[in-house]
Amino acid sequence: MHRLAGILLTCAVLAGLALSPAAAQNKTLTVFAAASMKNALDDVNAAYSAKSGVRIVASYGPSSALARQIEQGAPADIFISADTDWMDYAAAKRSIDTSSRTNLLGNSIVLIAPKDSRIDNVNIGVGFDLAKLAGDGRIATGDVTSVPAGKYARAALEKLGSWRAAEAKFAMAENVRAALTLVARGEAALGIVYSTDARVEPGVRIVGAFPADSHPAIVYPVAATATAKPDAAGYLAFLRSSAAKNIYERYGFKFLVSPST
Repeated sequence: MHRLAGILLTCAVLAGLALSPAAAQNKTLTVFAAASMKNALDDVNAAYSAKSGVRIVASYGPSSALARQIEQGAPADIFISADTDWMDYAAAKRSIDTSSRTNLLGNSIVLIAPKDSRIDNVNIGVGFDLAKLAGDGRIATGDVTSVPAGKYARAALEKLGSWRAAEAKFAMAENVRAALTLVARGEAALGIVYSTDARVEPGVRIVGAFPADSHPAIVYPVAATATAKPDAAGYLAFLRSSAAKNIYERYGFKFLVSPST
């Protein structure tokens, strides 16, 4: 009997060991986030994983594409958009848990040039001639019909009276980081990106800032998806924490909520 009990105990232990990798896999969350968040969110995710033991798999891209992928059943637990429009879209499609939605971060848009450009100290205001400033070069930003950074850029230029003359010179990128790369490589003379993007790319420099009232407020909402794992609640709480706030602000984001801890 004792020998049988020992055998059964050994089998139970081995069974537990066999199950442990599967259990570990369940401690994984998939986050779909706007491309402009990559550097800051990578640091936030590393801090959360170190604290919780939950592995975070982040997929970055244009908010438009991410929202549609979630709608079509992509296995995401969290969605972070670079504007409220695409989060509204996800809510309308019932792709997110609307009760978990929070306006987390703010940002600003700036005019950038390659680091060795002669363009500098551009006074961006009503009637500023962006087309003349670009000369024979291109102006890079996100697609103005779908990518949030591009939509903010167009809104600002339309309000300032500069869009019509400059429109033909725009190079539309699939996301704001792709636009940033075009400028850094010298393939575009100018670009309109988030200030946080410009801060992490040594190949560009900021030559002007768009007035905050020239475009809709730049807001990054976050929500759990409709099919999120239970662990998503803890991750969302960490995104609102003081520890996360310090990371976001180090990268230049504005923290829009009161820190939870």
